[in-house]
Amino acid sequence: MNELTTEIIAALAQKQDLDEVFRHHLEIAINQLLQTELAEFLGYERYSYAGINTGNNRNGSYERSFDTKYGQLNLTIPRDRNGRFENHTLPAYGRHSDNLETTVIQLYTKGITTAEIAELIEKMYGAHYSKATVSNMTKAVNEQVQAFQQRRLASQYAAIFLDATYLPLKRDTVQKEAVHIAIGIRPDGTKEVLNYQVAPTESTGIWTELLGTLIKQGVKDVLLFVADGLVVG
Repeated sequence: MNELTTEIIAALAQKQDLDEVFRHHLEIAINQLLQTELAEFLGYERYSYAGINTGNNRNGSYERSFDTKYGQLNLTIPRDRNGRFENHTLPAYGRHSDNLETTVIQLYTKGITTAEIAELIEKMYGAHYSKATVSNMTKAVNEQVQAFQQRRLASQYAAIFLDATYLPLKRDTVQKEAVHIAIGIRPDGTKEVLNYQVAPTESTGIWTELLGTLIKQGVKDVLLFVADGLVVG
């Protein structure tokens, strides 16, 4: 499960608007894609020594709003010093897109490989992105997921719900695997996804490991656990 899926679950649990979740992730993803395009155009990543004495480099950025069906995105468009960079992600003068947001959401949710993402972008925009360049984008997302799973939690919860759901995940092939999810309700009634773990099937061993992780994250007092027999077995 990636951060987008986690936030969708949290939004559903708290009866929040899913459009804002999608809008937020679209904004992050498209800004990352714009930076990746510039890196590919220049031939080197940000802060790389490979950019010294190349005759062209980064030259700041400008802000631009972009309307999608999920809401307005605030984008940072990078520039090169020679003024030759033209991004392929956004139309030159358009302020809205009919399919860009759908494409980016699919990239987030399908779990496809960096090679497949690079191939897809090349077909869409006629520009080639190496696996290493696309990998830098996915690395940033993975770091966000890791930060989520290691964040500090509240010490007290009125209740914690434990359950597993099966979602299609891609490794060598696409198969459904068990996502073990812990959702907490604080004393003030607010809900949050505490953590999750993925395994081929639901098992007591994974639940034991997940509960141990919650303790390490700071959970101490829980008035009520809601779970099925497999969790407590």
